[in-house]
Amino acid sequence: MELNNKAYLQIIDNLNDGIYIVDRQRRIIYWNDAAEHISGFSANEVVGNSCADNILCHVDGCGTNLCTGSCPLAATIAEGAAHTADVYLHHKDGTRIPVCVRVNPITDDTGNIIGAVEIFTDLRNKLANEIRLKYLEQLAMLDRLTNLANRHYLERELDVSFEAKKRYGSLFGILFMDIDNFKQVNDLYGHDVGDRVLQFVAGTISANSRPFDLYGRWGGEEFVGIVRNIAPDDLCNLGQRLRSLVGESFILLEDIPLRVTISVGATMVTDSDSVTTLVRRADELMYQSKVAGKNCVTVG
Repeated sequence: MELNNKAYLQIIDNLNDGIYIVDRQRRIIYWNDAAEHISGFSANEVVGNSCADNILCHVDGCGTNLCTGSCPLAATIAEGAAHTADVYLHHKDGTRIPVCVRVNPITDDTGNIIGAVEIFTDLRNKLANEIRLKYLEQLAMLDRLTNLANRHYLERELDVSFEAKKRYGSLFGILFMDIDNFKQVNDLYGHDVGDRVLQFVAGTISANSRPFDLYGRWGGEEFVGIVRNIAPDDLCNLGQRLRSLVGESFILLEDIPLRVTISVGATMVTDSDSVTTLVRRADELMYQSKVAGKNCVTVG
């Protein structure tokens, strides 16, 4: 059986992995259906543009922009060797999505490199998030705007976590996160844009959470994460990763990126804590991050 080009394209378009092809100048010349599904960008929006033009804008776990530095795609074109990396791409709605990228060079009949193909796999725990959303909807414990748990559910889960600590010695930590200068966003751009900012911040947090942790909207522009079975240093590292990923996320307003940052307070539960004292301490640590200049994590 022989397959023509149309048959090959149909096969590629039906894959679950995102695939796009670039020329030597990293201009996108092909974009499959899964790439649109994972990123939110259609082929019409990206073909002919550079992959770094407010499209995927890969960053690493520290928030470093790879499109202007250690880009796997650029390295493959320059070296002629395959590259693999776990990175975070920019979804059209502003969310940072964890993906595994695999890049291979494309050569002509004489062996000259003429471009590269990148395959990216969505690493979000989709099934766990879908089950969690259905469960929260049934209990009317979902924040409708952000699709995170609401404050009532967070408070209930804090009670559960304290009971688990009492019975089994299970340690957990709290991340208290607040969007910096959010009032200015509402004042300058209106509440519709403010809602979009809340959604992409919440989406970035949710997409990069572990299945057994719980993140929710505490109120306004405040978010709380209940982080289970984690050491203090790892809690700090997690807070830093979420902070950097939010800082590298954005939405486009008439093709101009709108970015925000978050200030974070991180703390572990102690034997003398109650729900009230634990949350209050995390809140106070978050405000210390504000005083320190915002866009940082304070641990205590």
